[in-house]
Amino acid sequence: MKKWTSSLIIVALLALASYWFEQNGEPTDPSSPSDSSVVQLTFPSDRYPETAKHIQDAIAKGESATCTINREQAEENRKESLKGIPTKKGYDRDEWPMAMCKEGGVGADIEYITPSDNRGAGSWVGNQLEDYADGTRVEFMFK
Repeated sequence: MKKWTSSLIIVALLALASYWFEQNGEPTDPSSPSDSSVVQLTFPSDRYPETAKHIQDAIAKGESATCTINREQAEENRKESLKGIPTKKGYDRDEWPMAMCKEGGVGADIEYITPSDNRGAGSWVGNQLEDYADGTRVEFMFK
């Protein structure tokens, strides 16, 4: 009986923790977008400092802090944003707005970033936004 009670308490605590994380995690609502809603995504500046600095600098120069997800256009946006920007040994060319954003493409701000920072950040963003439909507007915040 004690084992059963202990197991029940553990399961209840796990369910409660899961509920709490779902309610307090970021982003919080992977439902289809509405015209007025904007999902806020807090970017981990401490984990990807070069990418965070680039995004913040680009926003300060006038680029949008909001990304409208448009995955179908990503390849074309990447071609357009990186056109004429030479590769540099040991660096990736990071673009803001990202290629997966409707706002990306021609005129995007480009910065040379170490591959581990850039690719880690890209993977992190992709994982955070994978459940969101194209058309979802995402505002990037920084901690």
